[in-house]
Amino acid sequence: MSPLGPKYGFGLYVHWPYCSRVCPYCDFNVYAAKARETAPLVAAICADIQAHRALLPEHPALSSIFLGGGTPSLLSAPDMAAILKAADEAFGLAPGAEITLEANPNDLSHARLADWAACGVNRLSIGVQSLNDDALVFLGREHDSATARRAIEAGAQQFDNHSIDLIYALPGQSLDQWRTELSNVLAMGAPHLSLYELTIAERTAFWH
Repeated sequence: MSPLGPKYGFGLYVHWPYCSRVCPYCDFNVYAAKARETAPLVAAICADIQAHRALLPEHPALSSIFLGGGTPSLLSAPDMAAILKAADEAFGLAPGAEITLEANPNDLSHARLADWAACGVNRLSIGVQSLNDDALVFLGREHDSATARRAIEAGAQQFDNHSIDLIYALPGQSLDQWRTELSNVLAMGAPHLSLYELTIAERTAFWH
């Protein structure tokens, strides 16, 4: 096990496996079950956090929590609050702890953004993937470029600390097109970008 201590930081990743649908490039442990009953999984996640607390009798307070997926922005505010409360009760939160939520552009509304902030989220990772409508259709995304732009603007209003996910090396994408896409996103003031090369993994729709 890696050493634990203030100089190393101590983070928690929570995986929410449900999506409204599975993107054709995704090889993560995810399931298309947007309307599924969530209470059993939320309870299991909270119990798992407590179990790991028992395995780490000596630990620093959490410096970061990352809610990933899947699509954790599908979580209701009470479910999200329950998971974050379990993490705080098990390990404690360090001053200024970063709590990140991965969110799809379709899920961003001013009301939901406010709910997430009230739960304790202070950083947003927005799964834009592209600002090109043809690319978004190819990638199987449910939003269009206009929705993505609105989501970036709304997210920036609620969270100073936010990140934009983009996928590059799409079939037919030129270097100039990629440069233009990067310039467009940077012009919107994104403080951080997460850039992912499109890879075709086994067990994905693209592979088959």
